[in-house]
Amino acid sequence: MPSHRLTLPTLLRRAGAPVAALSAVVLLTGALGGCDGSKAATPAKADATPAVAVETIRPARADMAAVYSGTAPIEADQESRVIAKVGGEVRRLLVEEGDTVRSGQVLAVLDGDKLRLEVAEAKAKLAKLEHDFARNLELQKRGLIGSAAFDELKYQLDAERASHDLAALQLSYTEIRAPIDGVVAERRVKLGNTLQPNDPLFVISKPDPLVAHVHVPERELVKLAVGQQAQVQVDAAGGIYPAHIRRISPVVDPATGTFKVTLEFAKAAQLRAGMFARVNIVYERRAMALQIPRSALVDADGGPVVFVVVGGKAQSRAVQTGLANGGSIEVLSGIGESDPVVVVGQNGLKSGNDVRIVGPAPRTAGRAG
Repeated sequence: MPSHRLTLPTLLRRAGAPVAALSAVVLLTGALGGCDGSKAATPAKADATPAVAVETIRPARADMAAVYSGTAPIEADQESRVIAKVGGEVRRLLVEEGDTVRSGQVLAVLDGDKLRLEVAEAKAKLAKLEHDFARNLELQKRGLIGSAAFDELKYQLDAERASHDLAALQLSYTEIRAPIDGVVAERRVKLGNTLQPNDPLFVISKPDPLVAHVHVPERELVKLAVGQQAQVQVDAAGGIYPAHIRRISPVVDPATGTFKVTLEFAKAAQLRAGMFARVNIVYERRAMALQIPRSALVDADGGPVVFVVVGGKAQSRAVQTGLANGGSIEVLSGIGESDPVVVVGQNGLKSGNDVRIVGPAPRTAGRAG
């Protein structure tokens, strides 16, 4: 016979239990079935978002200077390239590189033999025409010679004088002379060289004053003015040297979008033409400017913002900035000296996020100009 599984309500019914008791048993059985241990428990509430670790500083006040930075080689303000004006063999060299020379001083001498002969020939022709002119002048006064013939002789005399003077000038060019006071920076000729007109011979440089020509983007034109001070770092001379703007070109180069600014150095024996210089031109100064690191700024649609920590939460503040110098920037409005400004961890931070300040919150060291 097949076996039958007897439930508790069935056993009670066979025993003649009352209907009310049966109903109670049915309800109890359903309740016990709903408490099956195999059913998963209700999931616990998710953990809260952890606080973002940040580093902060407090703004500080210090004198600040706005600068334009660039690079340029140092040059002599006056420099002259001496060339041969006539051809010839170099017979004498009278100076060497590094020698100090005066304007008009003879630097080298060419042979000039042919030119001396040409001067002698021109001198002889001139003497003959001068004699002829003097004789014809007496005849013209007596009315023995016509005016046309006399005038023609006078023109010939003037032309011969010009030829003589030109030959003498060419001969003078065989003595190569310094066009300016200065120092022989380069000697490009050797004894015995045969020169042609326009061959380079020497470079004469006047080392005082020294200048640097900085090519500045056109957007900076309104910021710079003659007389503004500059600090110039010259690694080869091992130091920082003062300079000032001597002149500003009024023309912007359309090819590069830059204009030329000429800086003049105060006298410094360590500096030499050709040295490489890093230039910082100070175009504005502000006393006790409120400053923060540039890295604290975050770009936003409405302009730059910074995050400050208020009551353990990040708070976004729109700021208005002013001068900038190196890694620091001036803040004109939006924060105060007591606000802890987030400088590490601000990227991706949102206003209202819980934050945890890591380490102390020191005051920033302001940059003086």
